[in-house]
Amino acid sequence: QLQLVESGGDLVQPGGSLRLSCVASGRIFDYYDMGWFRQAPGKEREEISCITRDGTLTHYSDSVKGRFTTSRDNAKNTVYLQMNSLKPEDTAVYYCAARNTLGIFIVKPRCDQPSQWGQGTQVTVSS
Repeated sequence: QLQLVESGGDLVQPGGSLRLSCVASGRIFDYYDMGWFRQAPGKEREEISCITRDGTLTHYSDSVKGRFTTSRDNAKNTVYLQMNSLKPEDTAVYYCAARNTLGIFIVKPRCDQPSQWGQGTQVTVSS
């Protein structure tokens, strides 16, 4: 199985920036579309970004579009989430997740129903 470990969560002031990282091990990272999800207290987990296994296509939720950017370095088995212009409502536990899409023609990012999850990293946006 693919193991995922997130890092980079922190306490940051509104308007600030953070970069989350998720390092994968155990399987061939290039086979997987990678998503970032978050869950705030009392709310359901939501998908906020997804990137195809080759890194060519990305998708963002409306809540983060224009502020967050996901990227990946397959040589380092790592996916990133650059978060800018952070707001208090971005406070949540952030998870990376993987979906094996090997054999599926790449036409869009596919992060629904991921098979593997990281343990999460806390992001708190507060003054």
